[in-house]
Amino acid sequence: MRTGLSSAEAARRLAEVGPNALAARRRRRLAHLLLGVVREPMLLLLLAATAIYLVFGDRVEALTLGVFVVAIMMIELIQERRTAGALEALRELASPMARVLRDGTWQRLDARAVVPGDTIRLAEGERVPADATLAEGALLSLDESLLTGESVPVTRDPARHDAVLAGTLVTAGHGIAEVTATGPHSGMARIAAGLGRPEVQRAPVQREVARLVPRIAIAAIALASTLVIVRGATEGAWLAATMSGITLAMSLLPEELPIVLTVFFAVGARRISRHGVLARRASAVETLGAMTVLCVDKTGTLTENRMSIARLVTADTDLVVDGAPELPEAVHRLVELALLACQREPTDPMDRACAALAHHTLADTEHVHPRWTQLREYPLRSGMLAVTHAWRGELPHVVVATKGATEAIIDLCHLTDDEAAPWRARAERMGDDGLRVLGVAEAAFRGRAPPDNPHDYEFRIVGLVGFADPLRADTPEMVARCRAAGIRVVMLTGDHPDTARAIARAAGIPSEAVATGAELEALDGEALARCLARTDVVARAVPEHKLRIVRALRAAGEVVGMTGDGVNDAPALAAADIGIAMGGRGSDVAREAAALVLVKDDLRSIVEAVARGRTTYDNLRASVGYLIAVHIPIAGLALLPPVLGWGALLAPIHIAFLELVIGPTCSVVFEMEPPARDLMRRPPRPRDARLLDRRRIGTSLALGAVALLGGAGVLAWAHAAGAPHPMMSALALVALVGSNLAILAANRTQPLRANGAAVLVIAAALGMCGLALTLLSGLFTLARPPLAALALALAAATLPVVLVPIASRALARSLHRRVPRRWSPPRRAPTTDA
Repeated sequence: MRTGLSSAEAARRLAEVGPNALAARRRRRLAHLLLGVVREPMLLLLLAATAIYLVFGDRVEALTLGVFVVAIMMIELIQERRTAGALEALRELASPMARVLRDGTWQRLDARAVVPGDTIRLAEGERVPADATLAEGALLSLDESLLTGESVPVTRDPARHDAVLAGTLVTAGHGIAEVTATGPHSGMARIAAGLGRPEVQRAPVQREVARLVPRIAIAAIALASTLVIVRGATEGAWLAATMSGITLAMSLLPEELPIVLTVFFAVGARRISRHGVLARRASAVETLGAMTVLCVDKTGTLTENRMSIARLVTADTDLVVDGAPELPEAVHRLVELALLACQREPTDPMDRACAALAHHTLADTEHVHPRWTQLREYPLRSGMLAVTHAWRGELPHVVVATKGATEAIIDLCHLTDDEAAPWRARAERMGDDGLRVLGVAEAAFRGRAPPDNPHDYEFRIVGLVGFADPLRADTPEMVARCRAAGIRVVMLTGDHPDTARAIARAAGIPSEAVATGAELEALDGEALARCLARTDVVARAVPEHKLRIVRALRAAGEVVGMTGDGVNDAPALAAADIGIAMGGRGSDVAREAAALVLVKDDLRSIVEAVARGRTTYDNLRASVGYLIAVHIPIAGLALLPPVLGWGALLAPIHIAFLELVIGPTCSVVFEMEPPARDLMRRPPRPRDARLLDRRRIGTSLALGAVALLGGAGVLAWAHAAGAPHPMMSALALVALVGSNLAILAANRTQPLRANGAAVLVIAAALGMCGLALTLLSGLFTLARPPLAALALALAAATLPVVLVPIASRALARSLHRRVPRRWSPPRRAPTTDA
């Protein structure tokens, strides 16, 4: 009997050969991070201004700008490290697992802990964790395309002790293997060494911003160059004109946008991982908020995936299983054959339930056959919802056992309608009680070689087995939350329609209309779409049906989330807008095809991830709106005074000062904004919704414009009153700080106390402004205005900004009251049965 390595020996080998992982890409060194930050246009402009001050002997100004350059670089480095740390933590959580025999017991371990000499178990849908030699099991079919590029699966035979390589995928069969090489010594490592860095797919909003930023940058450079040329030619002060141009360009460049997207997606993915959901692609965080239909497997997602046998039914017996150590003789044969129709080392929940009952009640009897040899296995497939095993034992004939859907067993037994009727009635009664029902049949084969088709056996039905898998306690609540959020939950199950209806009813899913997989197969595209529009429960579903369901729902305009765990689920997971793989029981190929992986396979994890995804998208929109609005008054006050002949009131040092406020605000304050109160009581955003839609751009432009008008009005008043240039610069800086904080408040929806980061940023901005007007006024070339003038500057820059959203909401309420009562705005809502 195999015992595997001891834990002590495995630890020794792990220390000797290292972890079973490919050489990880090194984290970018500090020098590389600094080089990347310095290449940012804003930093280049600041460095250019610093160099100009040095050349012309203004060392104090150059030193001050240098301090600001260092401060801005530190902020960006902290953001870069925060993003890298979040992504590294996700990689750690998403590490693959392996089933390893250690200390005589099978354990599920991190694949990096596998060492040479380990005994590992391989099953359909799993990646081979290390190079190994097959020792026992059934024929394995392996997909080696990752290594060879050849898409046709190859067969590996344990009888020949064939080798299997790390990274290959088991597409059929199962077996036990001895590990021969791990990590950098594996064949996968040799291939990976010759590969380049993979291309990273960007999310739609990243592509949207990537198109926008260069356009704004080109416009900023063109406008700044025009200002330099016009002012230099008319005034002859080319140095002052150059500094004005640099200031204007700095005020216009939206360099924060790409940083904000990177931070929000990385930190958003890290946040949903705290709810047990790993995001394998950044776009998943964005798409979660738009999901309108969630297709879920019943088993393990809605239920506890804790299968137990609750009923045993034969032609003469109907037994409720109560956990007693012995069963009546009348059901012994039924339990025996149900066990023979299972894998020897079961992984399927129903197989484990059969094994548990058999070993609990029939151990050490003639009904358990540990020494029998399996001759043939006929796996579950579309069109044959039954699993059949042929066994050779001490009997003169081969014993064939099959279990599966009641209809499939009736079909295999070739029963007439009259013969099948009582069995259908028994199955229907069990289904009404919420039990999952499998039929069990047997055959005796005396030929030379088992046939290729299980229909060629002469089966006799033996009985029905009823499995209970209780709903998770929070499933009805989570379904209700989904429906309140405009997300329609569609339950997919392999159960009988009556069982599916009972489970759906208990979960709160509309169950009046239940379709079967076979019925869906018979429908064309339009008929399928109509059926799915009114059907929330699909029974007798197999993985092949999922792909058709996903495509039909997406064609109807839905944003579809699909859960899955098996190899055959991978196409549907890849085709869905949001593929969700089960991390606990899911296959490796399902996890690779999915956008999200659940660490804990339940509906609550998905609901919490949707809420977090919506929050991330809302906060991202608010941050981008803030960025657009806040640059308008800065650019306006950098451009208007020179054009109007007042002289340049803002210098690069002032823009750098404002950047110290804008950077943390857009990437930290908004990212930490708590969710809106109605977050999960509103419909999903439309599929074609844009981050920068007309409404968002219009609101941002309005906020920025009124802030600019307020600041410009104060400066016009000060200029008319004969205020000196340094005092006008001080008023401009105060107005910009005030408008910045007002725009921050206008783009937030929660009370200030709900976000500690916002309080800190506001306090820091006001404190820095006070320092600039007092102790550091010489460095900033400012003169402190009278208190009345300061109050006027703050009021003129902030009050109009604060009044814009108030007026907007008042107008919206006024228009809503004028709408006739019989009319209601169209909204997306879950489809329910009539």
